[in-house]
Amino acid sequence: MIYMYILIMAVTTYVIRMLPLTLFQKHITNKYVKRFLYYVPYACLSAMTVPAIFDSTGSRISGAIGFSVAVFLGYMRKSLPVVAIFACLSVFVVERIMGL
Repeated sequence: MIYMYILIMAVTTYVIRMLPLTLFQKHITNKYVKRFLYYVPYACLSAMTVPAIFDSTGSRISGAIGFSVAVFLGYMRKSLPVVAIFACLSVFVVERIMGL
């Protein structure tokens, strides 16, 4: 039975990836479609990452503070390691203050 689940998941993944390649063989010239397709990866990544940020810490408050620190430092154009380190440190400090 487990092999059936794996096979169904493999076929589903294959169809999702191959369908656009077979349907859209010409170069896309419409600027609205190109703009939409340009932002799809960012939207999908955000939809998967943001909920995990709030659920991965001991408290949603510490997750929200870490997220806000990361957004602020990203807005200030700091590098990715700096943003990650300060976001993690802020979560660590908040959870120590809260006693988690």
